[in-house]
Amino acid sequence: MIKQPEPRVVLVSGSPRRNGNSDALLKAAREGIKSQGVPAETVFLRDYVYQPCTGCEECRKAKTCTQFNDGMTLLYPKIEAARGLVLACPTHNYNVTSWMKSFIDRLYCYYDFTDSRPRKWSSRLAGQGRKAVLMGICEQEGKSDMGFVIEAMQFPFTALGYEVIHMHRVYKVFDRGLVRKQPDVLEQARRFGASLAESIK
Repeated sequence: MIKQPEPRVVLVSGSPRRNGNSDALLKAAREGIKSQGVPAETVFLRDYVYQPCTGCEECRKAKTCTQFNDGMTLLYPKIEAARGLVLACPTHNYNVTSWMKSFIDRLYCYYDFTDSRPRKWSSRLAGQGRKAVLMGICEQEGKSDMGFVIEAMQFPFTALGYEVIHMHRVYKVFDRGLVRKQPDVLEQARRFGASLAESIK
């Protein structure tokens, strides 16, 4: 049984680039969160060593990942304890980065399945008032060039039981930290962070 989450936020960067655009957006979102008096912690996936899901299915019985004792073992308690979540990820080949994809796949352990065919499922994170903000960054100018970045985060976290309340698509940024020269984009991230914090109090 997963305890009811606290009114706090975990911000997750899926970027391999330190001090890049994803990190800048998360910093702005965190400022908005803190302005509402809500605790926040930023997690940089590049700082954690963890394996991709192997599909062993052992978590169906154990209710946690028993295949690996790695960086995700440290992240699971943080995710469980926080009612709010902010994800930021650059575009890699029309999709999220491999860091973000592996992170999402390793959350498979929160699903429960029936023995029917096709199997019905539910999430042990659902029904707890969890909410999320998603942010995607792209060098190109339009939604089609960003590919599936937002959707690759939106679909799994909606299935896990999060209400996605804001999606922030940021275009035309590539150079490290270039988004810091776009105050309107950063202000939007701050507003989304503040809105998330207010909604989970």
